[in-house]
Amino acid sequence: MKTTDPSYELMDDHDGHSLIYREHGFPCHLVRWHNHQEYELHLIVASSGKVFIGDYIGNFGPDSLFLTGPHLPHNWISQLEDDQVVPQRDMLVNFTDQLFESGTQVFSELRRLAPLFERARYGIEFHCRHTIGQAKDLMQSIADSSGMARLGYFLILLELLASSDDYQLLSGSTSAQLGDDNNVDRTNLAVNYIFQHYMRELPLEEVADHLGMKATYFSRFFKQATGRCFVEFVNSLRISKSCELLADGKRPVTDVCFESGFNNLSNFNRRFQQLKGMTPSHYRRLVVQRLTEQNLG
Repeated sequence: MKTTDPSYELMDDHDGHSLIYREHGFPCHLVRWHNHQEYELHLIVASSGKVFIGDYIGNFGPDSLFLTGPHLPHNWISQLEDDQVVPQRDMLVNFTDQLFESGTQVFSELRRLAPLFERARYGIEFHCRHTIGQAKDLMQSIADSSGMARLGYFLILLELLASSDDYQLLSGSTSAQLGDDNNVDRTNLAVNYIFQHYMRELPLEEVADHLGMKATYFSRFFKQATGRCFVEFVNSLRISKSCELLADGKRPVTDVCFESGFNNLSNFNRRFQQLKGMTPSHYRRLVVQRLTEQNLG
């Protein structure tokens, strides 16, 4: 694809450096369904919302930490009130394969990072609160330093993440299995529209019409681009929303069902069991138990 395609993020500010450090708020022009050749270590500083990585849909909040591999499409969309602005939402470090392909020929210790980079092809979310806390401090050290010191903090950070065993692989598909890059901009438009309207009845034909596409063509295009058919994608987004609502422990399951965009309780229970391997009530009990353990710890 052409690097001028708006869905492809060309990072032309390496300026001879081995990595790029960035911060940005929300809304921001960088927040869109996109891909780039660099790995991306992405720490959420503020706000909560939905994360899309490859064919994965999930929730994020403050101190969520992700690593995505080269060309794996991704996006984080915060759920804010109208006109609300978050001055700093993200801390990011971007780096390329070339850094380590060359480096391992000289520094054999870098080979220990290879399994981490292989996992990153599917996207990784780290869960250990202690690891995330250390990673946040190291990212701040990267932000505050330059030259060899910055590179040193970066390598310590990668070693920390490579040694963590409390993580989740996210996407069932790698970048090589996800559609033509030329379609990512239209995928971005579709995902944004779905995100704005998924909590009501949302027929495929409506989204196709929004993109100016025939329904049959849109259906094939969307499956190729996201790794999920339209109905699966919408249901996954709704189940992700229901998990968010169940976690607060206050709403009855029936209310969670309708607030998530489902209009039928039995369908909601069936889809939840299908995607999460348990009932909504069981999921809520596990979340409450985990939160209690974290507070006691």
